[in-house]
Amino acid sequence: MDNLGDIRLFVEAANLGSLSAAGRKLGLSPAAASARLVKLEGALGTQLFERTTRKLRLTDEGGIYLAHCQHALQTLDDAHAALHAGRATVSGRLRVSATSDFGRHVVKPWLDEFNALHPDVSISLMLSDSISHLLQDEIDLSIRFGTPETGTMVAKRLAENRRALCASPAYIESHGMPGHPDELAEHAFILLSSAAGLANDWSFKRDGQTTTFSAPLNRARETNDGAVAREWAMEGCGVAMKSIWDIGADLREGRLRILLPEWRCPDVPVNALFQRNRHMAPRVRALLDFLNDRIAKAAIELEPFLR
Repeated sequence: MDNLGDIRLFVEAANLGSLSAAGRKLGLSPAAASARLVKLEGALGTQLFERTTRKLRLTDEGGIYLAHCQHALQTLDDAHAALHAGRATVSGRLRVSATSDFGRHVVKPWLDEFNALHPDVSISLMLSDSISHLLQDEIDLSIRFGTPETGTMVAKRLAENRRALCASPAYIESHGMPGHPDELAEHAFILLSSAAGLANDWSFKRDGQTTTFSAPLNRARETNDGAVAREWAMEGCGVAMKSIWDIGADLREGRLRILLPEWRCPDVPVNALFQRNRHMAPRVRALLDFLNDRIAKAAIELEPFLR
């Protein structure tokens, strides 16, 4: 904390790409700014910038230090805002992670609404179908289907969610509607792959009866992007296993239909994930409350498909 001013200067210099510009912003002369940066590098025992007469470039060590400094300064700013505004101030950078399909078609419009209500929040949306390392990637809130195995994250349930096989009306007309999972063998499939492997083994239950099915790989397309899988399904390329929250609009508009509607796969709820030991900043709390409200209203429209 003794060199907090030097750290702020370092962060501003990295953001602006200029030490003199950072100094002017903080009310320092070029000489004073240069001296403070030299002092910080001396205290750390490492070089943070490669300096030329025209610009600054972060060293590898500087890039690592910058990420931690940005997080530390944002936490301090959040604490200041909480003390002086009764936790009512909603501002700062908000980094959100979501699955590719759900993120594009559901979360993004909600974030647009939230940003209109809180224009002082700067939003970053990271889309990935794999679980992001929240601490390493500096993610404030991650929205995922299911609960992560790691105990370092807190999972707050936002909504129920059903997974189901779906296909386009044209595909079903051409290949027929199966009445039992055993009848899937001759169908074509669209499979989602991830670091955990290919998701082609499914379990179905109906009236106390349980059966399993493995989609044949020689009759399948593969992708690591859920949005691509949904698009291929709408184009009639095959049968895809999707969450109702991903395809709700397509079901309502008739672009997709559920196969084997009486057979249920294990449900995977929509969860908001955040670090167990992380202080929840006002902007994160505000977004979580906003998402709870939006998803509750959206669930009413999806209720016929979630049953």
